[in-house]
Amino acid sequence: MKKTILLVGLAFVGTSLFAVGTQKQDMPTSEMIKQNKQIVKLASQEISKTLPQKVDDYTTLQRVEGKDTTLTYVFEINTGSKSDEAVIKDDTERMKKVVTRGVCKSSKRFLDAQINVSYIYNSAISKKKLFQFDISKKDCLFKH
Repeated sequence: MKKTILLVGLAFVGTSLFAVGTQKQDMPTSEMIKQNKQIVKLASQEISKTLPQKVDDYTTLQRVEGKDTTLTYVFEINTGSKSDEAVIKDDTERMKKVVTRGVCKSSKRFLDAQINVSYIYNSAISKKKLFQFDISKKDCLFKH
């Protein structure tokens, strides 16, 4: 049920983005930025209705925040007995590649509309920030 609500919310946001894409050429930059801020606000509110949501055995999406033209997804990771320092040292590069590739595919409409996406991963145990990946359209060009 939660996934259905999330998909309906994302479909609503996707429809809004389609409308933005078709009007983009005719709109002054200041108006486009204003509209993108509104889309970010609506998307974060819509997605937040279904949270927290378990993503996999280790990861839970806790909240989504919208600020200016950036959507920020905040996750908690259960790293088991591995220390925060070890996770940061051993997993940052691998996670960055995987997250960037995933965002470039799943959030293409946001990125094409000049809406940036940020993923923050906190430790479920210590609550310390482990990773933050800020992704814009330029991060996806020629890479994926």
